[in-house]
Amino acid sequence: MNYGDIYVVGIGPGDESQLTPAALKAIEYCDVVVGYKTYLDLIDYLLCDKTIAASSMRKERERCSQALEYALEGENVALISGGDPGIYGMAGLMLETVEQAGCDINVRIVPGITAANAAAALLGAPLMNDFAVISLSDLMTPWETIERRVRLAAEGDFVIALYNPASTKRRWQIETVRHIVMQYRTGDTPVGIVRNAVRPEQKVTITNLEDMLKYSIDMASVVIVGNSATYVRNGCMITPRGYHI
Repeated sequence: MNYGDIYVVGIGPGDESQLTPAALKAIEYCDVVVGYKTYLDLIDYLLCDKTIAASSMRKERERCSQALEYALEGENVALISGGDPGIYGMAGLMLETVEQAGCDINVRIVPGITAANAAAALLGAPLMNDFAVISLSDLMTPWETIERRVRLAAEGDFVIALYNPASTKRRWQIETVRHIVMQYRTGDTPVGIVRNAVRPEQKVTITNLEDMLKYSIDMASVVIVGNSATYVRNGCMITPRGYHI
């Protein structure tokens, strides 16, 4: 029997304008689309003639197993991932699932615009020099590890992009991170907060390390903390690359 292929597709922030041509082509090509319901709702205009397998949050393993089952039946499958599938997305788990099953199935990773890229573009150019991306969710990474990474990134003067910074029940992590970074940077260090990047509810805030906790920060937000050289000019965060002008 001929197996189908699995495409792990990054749909970017969710707005149609941010969907890459390669992602669009992959979704159009596939017979079956598997994904988190919220993400599938963002691309419902592409799914009218597809077999849909939607599931709720924290069902990542189930989604990968579903995608594999469809591919074993000969269907070409698009496994949808928000942002980029290789950055806190579905790519690694899908590859591991196929490996563990011992199946000879092609898994193709289709990149997308990750939240840090989308947020940075709205803020200006905060990621122009070396930066670290750190998720503050401790569901799969121990908090001690996350805290150590934040400290080392702050000490190394990296720009720091924070994913999953806070939720209604989880605020102390972002407070702890601010406290750590304040040990290495001044209170006027620029900080950008972008909520729902490139979506109708989008909100962009530029503040500083001292005042950042005065603003709303939740799971729909990306927080970008500048390095010691980052500055704000004309409403934009700018981290110099080092060009001589």
